[in-house]
Amino acid sequence: MPRVKRGTHHVKRRKNILARTKGMMWGRKSKLTQAKIAATKAGAHAYKDRKIKKRVNRGLQQIRINAASRLIGTTYSKLMGELKKREIKLNRLVLSKIAADFPVVFEKIVASK
Repeated sequence: MPRVKRGTHHVKRRKNILARTKGMMWGRKSKLTQAKIAATKAGAHAYKDRKIKKRVNRGLQQIRINAASRLIGTTYSKLMGELKKREIKLNRLVLSKIAADFPVVFEKIVASK
């Protein structure tokens, strides 16, 4: 049976792992064992934090809508209930942008019946 040399594949895999840990501190950027662990954990945290980002942004949108609605004289929960009753289908992202950038338009949305 002929001899199989695996140097190129081994080097390529090692280079890929070390490229993912570029910029990390101490041994994590240069030692393969530590780099594997660091790359795995970084990927796990990145996945988790993409989900958390959505949660945090929704909270910020709710805060913006609540602040704008209190200036008008109502609360967030009452406003959302009224919008649902009147079947105004604007999501929280759009409402928060309107409330922050165009307060006059936001007042008209709240006052429309």
